[in-house]
Amino acid sequence: MRKRLFSILQYVLFLGGGLFLVWWQLREMTAEETAEFYNAFNRANYWLIIPIVFMSLLSHLSRSMRWKLLMEQLGYHPKLKNVFAVTIIGYLANAAVPRLGEILKCTFLSRYEKLKVDKLVGTILVERTFDVICYLIFIGITILIQLDKVGGFVKKQFSSFGESTSMPVWAKLLIVVASITLFFLLLKLLFRRFPQNKILIKIRNFFAGIGEGFKTILGLKKRKLFLAHTFFIWAMYLLQIYIGFHAIEDTSHLGIKAACSVLALATLAMIITPGGIGSFPLFVMQTLLIYDISKADGQAFGWLIWGVSSSIVIVAGVISLSILPYINRKKNEISQEYTEQDLQ
Repeated sequence: MRKRLFSILQYVLFLGGGLFLVWWQLREMTAEETAEFYNAFNRANYWLIIPIVFMSLLSHLSRSMRWKLLMEQLGYHPKLKNVFAVTIIGYLANAAVPRLGEILKCTFLSRYEKLKVDKLVGTILVERTFDVICYLIFIGITILIQLDKVGGFVKKQFSSFGESTSMPVWAKLLIVVASITLFFLLLKLLFRRFPQNKILIKIRNFFAGIGEGFKTILGLKKRKLFLAHTFFIWAMYLLQIYIGFHAIEDTSHLGIKAACSVLALATLAMIITPGGIGSFPLFVMQTLLIYDISKADGQAFGWLIWGVSSSIVIVAGVISLSILPYINRKKNEISQEYTEQDLQ
């Protein structure tokens, strides 16, 4: 009961935060910015949404195929149509309640493919662990390929940070590094001192899970295919943003480097609030300010991309929920027939 109440409060907090960001963004816009915002939408090239939809669906299909590879490692060979359908359903559920999608994916696939839920949960954990690693690598690459742009922005932020007090910037950076080091040393000491503490066990299991997930990927029989799917998924995400730039006139000049920056922050937004509601357009707008895009145009682009991706998930998710029992009806009929024979 307490755990369920905590989950409900967590959901309300994150959803409330997202709705607050929506209200705050619209409220903070001046009359001139509001006019510019709607003008950007009125002049948008909506034909470019078509390839974005296809790329989004292809990325979901590739993710389904990658998940299937992990299941094959355990000796499971589910049908791709079922894996794809439950993957979309998972996205739909996550847009409403964080983490619910992962549970529903395993539950639905277990029902229609007669697989063990605990084993499926294990594959989800491995996949999510690898996604975190890929995300961190992507952020590193994004910074490296545009050190001049991102570096100048970071330098500017650090300069203002250093001007806030008389302490030099290098001294503040030293304090930050020392604090992080001290934190990990303290954590290590706590692990030894209180090995049975529930919170510490969860933290330890998290880091252990990352290590185990990495080992699992290295031990895959079709490791190259798994990595190819991973590359394709991120490429589709990136191209959706790059093509999206051309849908709005004032962002059409932006290149693939800017798309990398937007993707890095947009991904973080999807983690912070359910489906990225509120945070997605805000993070995109803040990122595009680095590239001298106005707040109104940045918000318009953020709302456009978020609206398209959310619509795809809602429509495809509802369709998947509707057809999943239908495409498995023969299997269900056979299962019911055997059950009736057993009862006789």
